[in-house]
Amino acid sequence: MRLSGYFLSVAMFGFGLGLATAYALDGTRSPANVAPVIGRVAPQEPLYSGNLRAWFRARQLGDIEAARKKLEEAARDGDVAAAWELGRIYADGDGVTQNHQLAFAYFSGIADSHADELPGTARARFVANSFVRLASYYLTGIPNSNIKPDLVRAREMFDYPAKYFGDRDAQYHLGRMYLDGQGVGKDTKQAARWLFTAANKGQYEAQAVFGALLFEGKSVPRDAARGLMYMVLALDAASSKETWIADLYASALSQATPDELTRALDLVRRWIEQSRSGHREQS
Repeated sequence: MRLSGYFLSVAMFGFGLGLATAYALDGTRSPANVAPVIGRVAPQEPLYSGNLRAWFRARQLGDIEAARKKLEEAARDGDVAAAWELGRIYADGDGVTQNHQLAFAYFSGIADSHADELPGTARARFVANSFVRLASYYLTGIPNSNIKPDLVRAREMFDYPAKYFGDRDAQYHLGRMYLDGQGVGKDTKQAARWLFTAANKGQYEAQAVFGALLFEGKSVPRDAARGLMYMVLALDAASSKETWIADLYASALSQATPDELTRALDLVRRWIEQSRSGHREQS
């Protein structure tokens, strides 16, 4: 009950104390403007094959080079998880010299070879995330390479895993592109649809943005209590560096009525109960 206990304490002591309103949620700056375009792009729960476990053991022993070679050997044998991990470490510069072009190549190889992977499998999650990673590169481009910013291509790359794999990160980013009018005509109904879908699967960035839309009644009928529920769930999952989520929540909290806070707390408790019972959908 950590999350609901936190929310209760904030609701009881934060309300009426004049919390600073970072964004008024009055149309002057929308949640789409506040939230960064690229958020979390890794599968939200780690998966380890036998090869990845061997890599992890080598990493723990401090032998980075041996660990990388184990991944390369596994990737050559067709291990999608190993190929994805190679893409990740080069993208993040984790134990290797950061190389976005090489990361792009690994993610492209996975997407090209496994686009028709059966949805719902462990391997499918790495494939879906490879599409998300590639789309994120197309949003910004890769300096000093032939990968240039291409918003239309980025939207297409988010669209595929959002629809075929039901990937919640892809659904969030696709919703954001419709909300912002990036790579596609602005369509708030489509945006709300994708954000709602991702938020209901526990994608915390979608919960923050969709919650703010609900709270202010923008693009969707206003439901302040449910909007607060989504925002506190997002705040609980976010890192301390993601201050835009805390700002959205603080702004909404400072405007909420006592009745809205009470109903929001009840919704948070119900969410926790449903999640524990396994009745809430996860991707």
